[in-house]
Amino acid sequence: MLPVSKKNTLKKDDIVQVVTGKEKGKKGKVLAFFSESGTVTIEKLNMLKRHMKSDGKSRQAGIVEKEGPIHMSNVLVVCDKCGKGVRVKRKKLEDGKRVRVCRKCEEVLDRV
Repeated sequence: MLPVSKKNTLKKDDIVQVVTGKEKGKKGKVLAFFSESGTVTIEKLNMLKRHMKSDGKSRQAGIVEKEGPIHMSNVLVVCDKCGKGVRVKRKKLEDGKRVRVCRKCEEVLDRV
């Protein structure tokens, strides 16, 4: 079960900044979001090497590099106005839509 504060704060195609770990300080785009495990895959970050066997027809054998998952508690959404990773809160607009908002500058983070 995910903690309530981190529920739905990240979405696919968001630009995020890594807060802890070996990739600390780096920014990238979210490629995949796994709500069951609470992890995200970020473009060109946390690269893992996997040794792959040939399947005979299409795939060539060798070492394949791919992005590994990072726990969503270790990343923050990047605000366009602030330029760095910020915490997110939810706000209801006058038309009834709920959007994600930067806690520092109140900038709307969702592409409406």
